[in-house]
Amino acid sequence: MILVLAASAQPGNLLGISLNGTPAQGTYSVPMQITVLLALLTLLPAVVMSVTPFLRISVVLHFLRQALGTQNTPSNQVLIGLALFLTILIVQPVAADIYARSWEPMEKGQLTPAQAFQEGAKPLKAFLARFAREKDIKLFLEISRAPAPAKVQDLELKVLIPAYILSELRAGFQIGAVLFLPFLVIDIVVASVTLSIGMIQLPPVMISAPFKILLFVLVDGWNLLVGSLVKSFY
Repeated sequence: MILVLAASAQPGNLLGISLNGTPAQGTYSVPMQITVLLALLTLLPAVVMSVTPFLRISVVLHFLRQALGTQNTPSNQVLIGLALFLTILIVQPVAADIYARSWEPMEKGQLTPAQAFQEGAKPLKAFLARFAREKDIKLFLEISRAPAPAKVQDLELKVLIPAYILSELRAGFQIGAVLFLPFLVIDIVVASVTLSIGMIQLPPVMISAPFKILLFVLVDGWNLLVGSLVKSFY
């Protein structure tokens, strides 16, 4: 999203790529345009995973699978798919705002790519600033040696994006730790019982796994977890 809106000086020319399908002065050849677009597409998964709620959701879902002790169930594809669709649901208003404020005016010739980038960055900055901790923002302001702006909206993306990533990792690990606690209690109880009766033929983890799954199903865990994750972004 950010990379596609990166600015160049001429309308209809983005990163040296002609947007109107006709050759223009200062544009690259067709093979070079394809190479640049493919390079940008390789960065798209990293952008989706780092500057969206996908980061927190995927971390929490993987913590949940480890807490349940189900190994590869649900599979990585299922967890990533769930995290991706939840991410689309959450960021849809932000993406629509960016499209309306930057891409549509640029297509109509009302904004240059540079202006479209500035306008499109505003909703993204507002979203990132809502969940980036002040402590993390200060850290990257010190690292980049940038002066602290008067308003959060004046922060640069090079500061907001890593601060948001650190904040989301912290939030994901906090939720994961809370998820682990009830299942850890079950593991401790089962281990104590099996050792007290001398049952050492089966590992305690194998015995406790059905109880943990049963507890999660009885409390409607998927509904509670997904609902809490989505609501945490509103």
